[in-house]
Amino acid sequence: MHYRKAELKDARGLAHVHVDSWRTTYRGIVSEDYLESLSIVEREKRWVSILSDSHHTYVCEKEDGEIVGFVSIGKERSGKYEGELYAIYLLKDYQGKGIGKALFDIARGELRKMGFNSMWIWVLKENPSKHFYYKYNPLLLKEEVLTVGNEEHREEGLLLDLNQKD
Repeated sequence: MHYRKAELKDARGLAHVHVDSWRTTYRGIVSEDYLESLSIVEREKRWVSILSDSHHTYVCEKEDGEIVGFVSIGKERSGKYEGELYAIYLLKDYQGKGIGKALFDIARGELRKMGFNSMWIWVLKENPSKHFYYKYNPLLLKEEVLTVGNEEHREEGLLLDLNQKD
């Protein structure tokens, strides 16, 4: 596996991972209609826009160049905190192999290089993978309601100290 900063040419691969991982992670949680409405073409357009600007998105790719996971970070969007984990997704077949941890370590290191001491994380309360974040002892600071499709879900707001040891 190879880890690197995402490039514009990666937009399609990022879109594929993004949509596919939503469909596998949130099946049975988010409505099937919503999951089926997710479009790789539309998500690719979004990634082209993101990657055309200044960004902090990193990919994990196989030897053949196929992207199997990514992490996207930056300044926390509300202005209340420092850094933020915008997204981290892996194809289902590559979960549990240390790739998520490697991407998360890249995110933490890059946020520290940007001068941040903490990382804000939003995670769907029903997300079966949320335990991943709790291994890092974040503070659960709040819960909010998020509308996905036409359904309301709860999400947890976590704050992680980037200076703590693993």
